[in-house]
Parts: sequence; C-alpha cells; structure tokens
Amino acid sequence: MAITQAIANSFKQQLLEAKQNFLTSGSGGNSFKLALYSSSATLNSATTVYTTTNEVSNSGSYSAGGGALVNSGTSISAGVARTTFANLSFTSATINARGALIYNTSQSNAAVCVLDFGSDKTATSGTFTIQFPANTSTASILRISG
Repeated sequence: MAITQAIANSFKQQLLEAKQNFLTSGSGGNSFKLALYSSSATLNSATTVYTTTNEVSNSGSYSAGGGALVNSGTSISAGVARTTFANLSFTSATINARGALIYNTSQSNAAVCVLDFGSDKTATSGTFTIQFPANTSTASILRISG
C-alpha cells in the first residue's frame, strides 16, 4: 500500500469535459473537500473518487469525508494557470495521517489530486493543519503550463 502524490488522471479528463469549476464558491464554483488517510491507504493517479478505505478516524473537528476547502479562484501569469486553497485545520484532534485526497463534492466526489506528506504527520489532542503553498506560478497546489 502506498500514497503517491499525483493529479488524478480522471481529473485531467474532466477538465477537458468542463466538469471541474474552480471559480470561488460564491461565484458559482464547485465545492471541494480534503480527506486524510493513514499509511495503509492506496492513493495515486488512478484514484477516481473519495473513499473511506483507510481514512483516518473521526477525532475532534475531523470527521469522515474531511473538511471543506476554500479555493482562491483561478489566475494566470507567466503562462501558468493556477489555483490553491486556504489552509485547513482540524482542532482538538488526535490524528496520524500519511496523505490526503482533494475531491470535488459537486461532481460525485470526483478525485482531484493526492497529497503525499512524505511521512506520517500527527497531532495529539491538538490542531492538525494542512498548509497550502502560495498562489504563484511555481508553488500553487494545482498548476497547468504548456
């Protein structure tokens, strides 16, 4: 079992089919969530939808399905289209997670991308935070360039 960081192959196709919308949610965009997974999970580019298999247990403010993400909308510069999300925290939680899945709840829980933390990350009766990179052409969590 392994978690491999990747953009979901199905997501790439859905972009071309106009099934993924990253406008900010107040502007008619889709809704996205992030779920956390243990090192027993198998997540990679072939992941197509959110699954509860090997998702971390409910604890504190974390519950099955994870947490809602707030996206930054879209932008483009230096030939790179991009989007990112606001940081997401789960409080009063005891969590041991190896990775995460970002998925689109507006599109039947379609997988967007898999995040591999590189090692287990933990919080014990504390705050577990997913810190997203800056929304730049070299750092945003999702970037498309030619």
